[in-house]
Amino acid sequence: MFRMPAEWEPHAATWIAWPHHEPDWPGKLPAIRWVYAEIVRALHVHERVEILCHDEAVRDDARAKLAAHGVHPDGYRLHIVPNDRVWLRDSAPTGVHDDDGRVVLADWRFNAWAKYDNFLLDSAVGAAVERITGHQRIEPMRPDGAGRVILEGGAIETNGDGLFLVTEECLLSHVQARNPGLSREGYEQVFAQVLGVRQTIWLGEGCVGDDTHGHVDDIARFVGPNTVILAYEDDPSDDNHLRSVDNLLRLALADTGGIKVVTVPYPRPVTMDGQRLPASYANFYIANGVVIVPTFNDANDRVALNTIAECFPHRQVVGIHAVDLVWGLGTLHCLTQQEPAAIP
Repeated sequence: MFRMPAEWEPHAATWIAWPHHEPDWPGKLPAIRWVYAEIVRALHVHERVEILCHDEAVRDDARAKLAAHGVHPDGYRLHIVPNDRVWLRDSAPTGVHDDDGRVVLADWRFNAWAKYDNFLLDSAVGAAVERITGHQRIEPMRPDGAGRVILEGGAIETNGDGLFLVTEECLLSHVQARNPGLSREGYEQVFAQVLGVRQTIWLGEGCVGDDTHGHVDDIARFVGPNTVILAYEDDPSDDNHLRSVDNLLRLALADTGGIKVVTVPYPRPVTMDGQRLPASYANFYIANGVVIVPTFNDANDRVALNTIAECFPHRQVVGIHAVDLVWGLGTLHCLTQQEPAAIP
């Protein structure tokens, strides 16, 4: 049996990939590299940051930017691992614990959200993490015998004690279908076997502008065993409003013995070239002693930071400017993947 620990449980490291694919941030890639340096600066004093670099030039750029930001070399490691894009929440494996507390890498098949063509290098990231860490790697299989399970880390959320959040939009829709023919019950069987899940709460839709078609990490996150932060839009004229109402109702009706829901607002819509981007405060990342939260030069930044800080009184809460970052259609949780610490 395996168990996926909650994100707030101890980490051995945080994994990221240094940005190099300019089409992800048209016209903004140089600025994005400085945002990454700021992310590492915030994390490295709390846990080691493992950084995948596409080639030697990317490695040298990362080293220079981190030095300019005053990041101590002992706080990170650079690895030359060719990759297509930087969204390690989705391309890197999910760390779980086995019955003896050892870390095992659940390496889902990755196909770029069933949307993009450039993923062959990213599909090998799990094997690279296995090589670097020495952890055992497993490849979860579909219960119907149709091959490996296609799944991304941004599509799943756990409290570490058997409760799980996913969305129907991401996993059950015929749009960007990851595992055609895999039923709700089939997914729940996989979650139980690989992640130690006893109850899956199916939310409805993700946020507007999400090119993954409904990742849960933009809308609902566990911040305690029975507490969920939900991104909630009050404005009835906003396209996120009805989605928020539906997801709040689903959480209220979940037969779990009682879930406390804490809401955070959305920032005002962030658009680029007429495209609404998936700007959400729920895309925060929980590290050992800190929570990093995307901010958007918005009045609701302070509301979201204060709300999240109340949920994590023993962690530092740091805002990271993400207006440029979200032009890549993801922010802090999307680009990080935690490596759990082994349980002694």
